[in-house]
Amino acid sequence: MFEIQPMNAATYRQQTRRSTLIIAVLFLVLAMLFSTTAVALFGEPGGDNLRFNVGGVFVGFLLTGALLRGRFWNQTWMAPAVYGWRLKRSLMSVTNVMHQVTARVGQGDPTAMKVLRFYHLGLTQMHELDGNSSDHAQLHREVEQHKARMHALGLDPEQTRLDPAWLESLKPTAG
Repeated sequence: MFEIQPMNAATYRQQTRRSTLIIAVLFLVLAMLFSTTAVALFGEPGGDNLRFNVGGVFVGFLLTGALLRGRFWNQTWMAPAVYGWRLKRSLMSVTNVMHQVTARVGQGDPTAMKVLRFYHLGLTQMHELDGNSSDHAQLHREVEQHKARMHALGLDPEQTRLDPAWLESLKPTAG
């Protein structure tokens, strides 16, 4: 279950830039280290060592990815980036069933209405965190109309959680 957390957009951007820079520098150092080592061990002086350079970069990439997911993912300096990644994944999971969501919202399905409201709140936050105010302005009218409809049906418009079971219930059944 994913839950939208309040977050300061300026702080989020600063911290995600910092963590991105740390990971990028780590990748560069590892790629150069493994490329240099591969050429020194297996290469030919003055020869074509492109495959060893590319192999070193590839090993650096794999090791960076493993360190990112295994060691750094739960570090506090990575928390804003991980939160943004999880928010985007949650929004994408709703986008993947959006046809079913909108059809069921049209039928007044409470689960679909909650999912759409979560989507609106999550998308609004993502636009704020990314500093993308133009997309946010385009969405405003649709968000307000849906919120009013939820109030009219007696549903809580503060849907800051996305329950995966809601998405499963909205997926079309095969057969």
